[in-house]
Amino acid sequence: MCQQCTPAGDNRPQLTRRSFHKGVLAASIADPVAANCLTEPAEAMIEPHMRLVVPPGRPRTVALTLDACSGATDMRIVGTLIGLSVPATIFVTGLWIRNNPGPLSLFLSRPDLFALENHGEKHLPPILGNRKIYGLPVAGTMAAINREVERGADALVAAGGRAPHWYRGAAAKYSPAVVAPIEAIGYRIAGYSLSADQGASLPARSVAHRMASALSGDVIIAHVNQPLRPSGAGVAAGVTALHSAGAVFVGLDALPVAGLNCEERRVPVA
Repeated sequence: MCQQCTPAGDNRPQLTRRSFHKGVLAASIADPVAANCLTEPAEAMIEPHMRLVVPPGRPRTVALTLDACSGATDMRIVGTLIGLSVPATIFVTGLWIRNNPGPLSLFLSRPDLFALENHGEKHLPPILGNRKIYGLPVAGTMAAINREVERGADALVAAGGRAPHWYRGAAAKYSPAVVAPIEAIGYRIAGYSLSADQGASLPARSVAHRMASALSGDVIIAHVNQPLRPSGAGVAAGVTALHSAGAVFVGLDALPVAGLNCEERRVPVA
């Protein structure tokens, strides 16, 4: 897997955690696309994108994914989702779990609406080397990436959640060489096709406009951990607009997914 996500129903063999460092070789044999990724320069980064495969004749169908990186919880978004019975997949870090016991309990009490997945332990981008991405220090080594992924999952299970099977790295960027090993130990990489809030940096009006423009099959990414920023109000407004327009919200496991090359990714006009 390079800029594409593995289609639903993937039955490739799963490796143990101890096989993580051997995963590059093993996964390159099982997945030629992943092997191609390994030829990229060490400083390269990829940002996987994906869409739902919606059968013809279905109403506009989208998947809403929300990152809970650290910090607090934007109840403007959560309240809207509950009020409209809109499901969402929420990617939580160990940092967020520790700091938000109340919202976490709320999410866990509503498995009909909220699916909790793995966003890592300390919100370290799964990037090799020594640098920063959007101001975040990267994990740096395969061993550190292994800890970031597995301890993020452990934190969610310890808090009462089910074992996650989707992983989205901090900043949604990856070194090409780490994607296949992450998949090989049992996680699917959660890409996206529509960025709603650009890291919770956009004004509410722009966020709402982007979300309202979602096409059938879009996997929307936004943030639910910045209650003091205006972007959260835009996410709530965008959910409301899509709901009012008759859009159907589904989880990431509801339909097969297809990868997108970067040049195919649709960038909405704010």
